[in-house]
Amino acid sequence: QVHVVESGGGLVQAGGSLRLSCAASGLPFSRCHMGWFRQGPGKEREFVAAITWSGGSTRYADSVKGRFTISRDNAKNTVYLQMNSLKPEDTAVYYCAADSSPLFTTAHSAYDYWGQGTQVTVSS
Repeated sequence: QVHVVESGGGLVQAGGSLRLSCAASGLPFSRCHMGWFRQGPGKEREFVAAITWSGGSTRYADSVKGRFTISRDNAKNTVYLQMNSLKPEDTAVYYCAADSSPLFTTAHSAYDYWGQGTQVTVSS
């Protein structure tokens, strides 16, 4: 059975930092591309960041480029999202997802397995 579990969300002031973690089990983690997506209040789910199975390539949404960093530890079946210089507009539920296909994509429809999400709230 596949489990994808996010942690690390919370309430932070604007300009602060948070580190999200995502632990996965029951899937070939080291062969999956991993992504972070978010859904703010009244908004559609949007791409945030993604990393290839090897960690050799990453992609970011323009809105977070230079502030967020995605990384992974295949030995721990875990992917991370370091978020710095947070802004109120980063407030959202953040979801971790795994894509078992060979194509590296930012399209959320391509991701097979999803976590339940973790809330990030940035106060002004």
